[in-house]
Amino acid sequence: MAFPSCVSVAITAMMLLVTCCHCATYQEQFMGPQNAARAHLRLKPLKWDAKLARYAQWWANQRRGDCALTHSNGPYGENLFWGSGNRWGPSQAAYGWLSEARSYNYRSNSCNSEMCGHYTQIVWKNTQKIGCAHVICNGGGGVFLTCNYDPPGNFLGRKPY
Repeated sequence: MAFPSCVSVAITAMMLLVTCCHCATYQEQFMGPQNAARAHLRLKPLKWDAKLARYAQWWANQRRGDCALTHSNGPYGENLFWGSGNRWGPSQAAYGWLSEARSYNYRSNSCNSEMCGHYTQIVWKNTQKIGCAHVICNGGGGVFLTCNYDPPGNFLGRKPY
C-alpha cells in the first residue's frame, strides 16, 4: 500500500529530525562542556566542523585495533581519551580533559604537577573549530575518543588566552 505523498514527506521529515537530533546530541556531548569552559573565560565558542569530524573518525578507526593513545601528528590540535569497558561517552572525555584546569598555572603558563595540555588546547583563544569521534576498540580493548581543533594551539611559550 502506497502512502499519500504528504504522509511520505512527513515520515521523511521526522526521520531526518530524529537523525539530526541524534547528531546534535552527540556533537553537544563533546562541545557543551568545552564551550562552557571557553564561555567562563569569555572566549568564542567552538563550532562543529564536518571535515575535522571526518579526520577524527579516520584516526579513531586507525586506533580501533589497539586503542593506543598515539597522536595522529596531523595538522590539527588533538585531544585523546581512552577508557576501559565500553560505556565511556563524549562528555566524559571532555570533562576528563577539562579536569586538567586545576593543574594549569596561568601566571607561569605551566602545568603544576600533572598534565594540562588537553585543557589548554580546549581554551586556546585562536581555536575556532572542533570535530570529534569515538570507537569501541576490538577485543574488549575499551573506548577511544578523539577531538581535533583548528587552528591548533599549545605553542611553546604562548599563553592559551
